[in-house]
Amino acid sequence: MADITAPAQRFAAVPPIHIQAPTILVFDSGLGGLSVFREVARVRPDAHFIYAADDAAFPYGALSDAALVARVREVVGTLIAATRPDLVVIACNTASTLALPALRAAYGLPFVGTVPAVKPACAASVTRQVSVLATPGTVRRDYTAGLVREFAGACAVTLVPSERLASLAEAAMHGAAVPDADIAAEIAPCFVTTPQGRTDTVVLACTHYPLLLDRLRAVAPWPVSFIDPAPAIARRVASLIGPTAFASSPKPVRLVSTAQPLDAAMISRVLERQSLPPEVIAPPLARAS
Repeated sequence: MADITAPAQRFAAVPPIHIQAPTILVFDSGLGGLSVFREVARVRPDAHFIYAADDAAFPYGALSDAALVARVREVVGTLIAATRPDLVVIACNTASTLALPALRAAYGLPFVGTVPAVKPACAASVTRQVSVLATPGTVRRDYTAGLVREFAGACAVTLVPSERLASLAEAAMHGAAVPDADIAAEIAPCFVTTPQGRTDTVVLACTHYPLLLDRLRAVAPWPVSFIDPAPAIARRVASLIGPTAFASSPKPVRLVSTAQPLDAAMISRVLERQSLPPEVIAPPLARAS
């Protein structure tokens, strides 16, 4: 007869299973990716995180398409070799709409991109008046036009290229005084009134913009729903890498940049997580031209 009297003793001999925390690389041209990082960290609080900013080439919208793809491939490739992540988040709409296919073809890793949230915005709009606030690079991409064609339905979608808002967000994050009037001028074209109604939903199609969300709401000429894609990105990360299976204290974030060292104290405040001393990665890297 099988011995069922001492299960604890029998199972004590089975070695415990140790689940390794994943390493997640979050990449952007500047600080905008912090808005995505916060949401991803909520779904994987145990993960090892690297936050990387290609600030030597900020803003990406100033690069030609070919130069941007070459730049992102080489910088991200350098980061992958140095940090060996299990998953990479491209927390930049401009880079995602252009460089993701090349990255996925080059590296055997899951990549999660950031693209304008046109589909959920149009589904949620009551007035059927939606604006997409983005960098000029994202606005002119065929990818963005394709999202509008596929998901706008009965909505009128206004594409608004902002020349300065990402830079204003960077400046504000670094503690510079950014006048409300400057922010209001950048978002003013989003607010459209037609005989059918006025804009009720604005897609934040640059990861820098949610960093100014409270100020965007304050200077908006009327209340609208600002759509931040970060929660959806975090859900996608969780679906690819799995939810956390154990309790763990948040680990310090490794900070990497390509020009100036990132402000570890500021980033720690934003993320509510300790940051390690910043690193600057040196060439060989594609020139920002």
